[in-house]
Amino acid sequence: MRIRSLLAVLGTALVGVLGAASGAVAAPVSPYIIGGGTVSSAPWAAAVFSNGSFTCSGSVIASSWVLTARHCISGTMSVRIGSVYYASGGTTRTVSATYTRNDLALMRLSSAVTTSTVSLASSNPPIGSTNSIYGWGMTCYSGCNPSSQLKTATVQVTSNSATDAYGGQAIRSSRINGNAWKGDSGGPQFYNGLQVGVASTADGSSIQNYASVAYNRAWITSVAGV
Repeated sequence: MRIRSLLAVLGTALVGVLGAASGAVAAPVSPYIIGGGTVSSAPWAAAVFSNGSFTCSGSVIASSWVLTARHCISGTMSVRIGSVYYASGGTTRTVSATYTRNDLALMRLSSAVTTSTVSLASSNPPIGSTNSIYGWGMTCYSGCNPSSQLKTATVQVTSNSATDAYGGQAIRSSRINGNAWKGDSGGPQFYNGLQVGVASTADGSSIQNYASVAYNRAWITSVAGV
């Protein structure tokens, strides 16, 4: 996935979109989780592919729907679901349709999958709260491939009034034991077991902005019914 460069979004500071580690993200910013630790089970996790190449992370929100970032959508999309390894295991599906708003994208799968799904938040997490982020992004600032195994890290929310790569409301957080980078784009942020955000931009060292699920909640429901 392609965490979008905050440099591009903010002009002078920060970050890049968290897109694919293939170089789709502007230097110097984009996330694969740097730090944190690996995950042994995440049946709701979705590795996102564009034209057959891994590009982003995502989450299963219903049997036929995956939530990821808008800046991840390009070409022919497909997903691998239910495996902590983006290149093997689980179930694969092609994507039959995509819908976008701000830096969120809903992907309708070609056929339903049987797996657990995430629950979506209807409010943003409190400032100062500890949240968890997930993704297959790069594990170092430069010169790394995406992590073959899903990773997670804890972050602290510093603002609910940041903006995502397309100007929508975003949740800003700072590193506790890890941070997002290239390839983490589209991956989820959780607070109290609910998905509150979708990885959009990051600076590769501490700060990341996740598009707010609550801000886009009515749109998600209108499209995907959840």
